[in-house]
Amino acid sequence: MSYLKSFPLILTSLYLNFGYITPIFAQSADSPSPVSTNQFNSSANPLLFPTKPKEVEIDKQQSITLQEAIEIALKNNKSLQEARLELEKAEDGLRASLGAELPTVDGQLDFNQRGDDTTAQGGDIFRNRTQFLGQLEVGYELFNGGRRNATIERSRREVYFTKLDVERISEDTRFNVTDAYYELQNRDAQVAIAQAAIEDFSQTLRDAQLLEQAGLGTKFDVLQAEVDLANANQALTRAIADQRNARRTLAEVLSIGQNIELTAADEIKENGVWEYSLEDSIVMAFKNRAELEQLLVRKEINEQNREIALSEIRPQVGLFVNYNFTNTLVDTLENTGNANGYNLGARLRWRFYDGGTAQARGDQETRNMEIDETNFADQRNKIRLETETAYNTLIANKENIGSTEKAVITATESLRLARLRFQAGVGTQTDVINAQRSLTEARGNFLQAIIGYNQSLNELQRAVSNLPDSKLFEIR
Repeated sequence: MSYLKSFPLILTSLYLNFGYITPIFAQSADSPSPVSTNQFNSSANPLLFPTKPKEVEIDKQQSITLQEAIEIALKNNKSLQEARLELEKAEDGLRASLGAELPTVDGQLDFNQRGDDTTAQGGDIFRNRTQFLGQLEVGYELFNGGRRNATIERSRREVYFTKLDVERISEDTRFNVTDAYYELQNRDAQVAIAQAAIEDFSQTLRDAQLLEQAGLGTKFDVLQAEVDLANANQALTRAIADQRNARRTLAEVLSIGQNIELTAADEIKENGVWEYSLEDSIVMAFKNRAELEQLLVRKEINEQNREIALSEIRPQVGLFVNYNFTNTLVDTLENTGNANGYNLGARLRWRFYDGGTAQARGDQETRNMEIDETNFADQRNKIRLETETAYNTLIANKENIGSTEKAVITATESLRLARLRFQAGVGTQTDVINAQRSLTEARGNFLQAIIGYNQSLNELQRAVSNLPDSKLFEIR
């Protein structure tokens, strides 16, 4: 019998008395209705913060699925919002760079007035002269040492780099939300296990009291049972505190409102199967990870930066055509004449020596490219380690699910027999207590195997990324 079939039966038999199991481990026949994620959107004002206790008081509890949690986080995550704005800024920069492929048009108009004192027949004559000087010029850089092409290509790579950053943050967001959700499931189940332990120790205490009253038990057995029950209550108190903290952590990861508390709606079960070998997983991770692609793109950006730096000591060729006009008026409003004309030509500029500045800046960018190559190798090794670690942990937890399932069944039967022997007066309370502790430990191990499997699967999916299509962003 597989654990997926036996798990609900095991847990139902364990927790049926206090009815806590239904919302945590097994969903009812009627699945919860879909939740509108719009109600969890964070405030449009990022600078808003509560100033009154009422504003942070929890007044609503909402149960959500893992998929709903991911959708909420992708809408609300501040780092992701910032990355999208950075992408828009990079696209604006690309448009600005493309403008260099077009000619420039400049206009200029000068106005000046001067007075002339001239001597003529009949006396001195003073005249004011008003002059208008205008110029309209169209220019185009025919060749600028490769700076224009390098600037455009750099802007294109920066857009791609920022798209990859959006992808990286999206993958991180999915991973963090999934991890926080599984942790909440874990804490919910720990509460249920602690409550089950209290039920078991309460039963042991009742048995010890009955045996003492019948003269078959001792006061020591009663006191020992009371101590074990008190310890179980302490464990439950800690479990509830951890559960509340896990709920708050999920709310923080999702960046939701201050007045909402989230609970897990999904049942605890194995959430998928990894179909690839370790070697295939490693190769897929190398191909799919945005972090590796970003380092290659960064190297290309630095290569273009080197071209831009070296363009300063390369020939610069420009074409121009301008039209000039001059209009002069005297104080009698007499137009003394116009002077119009045009110029058409080319300019060649070549800085033969700049003190070695351009070459030094180019060498800096070469060093940056070498640094990018080193970082690429380091990141590649880290990604392999992440993939191998997650894969090996996944396999271990997969194997542990079956063994811990059997341990729960065995421990449950051992406790039943120990209690029957104790009630019949042929067993000891120590046997019952040991059986109870073994069952509590087996329950925890079974749960940890399932939760651990899901967590390692989440880690492996993040290590490989871009599933199922295995495609990075593409420039359109």
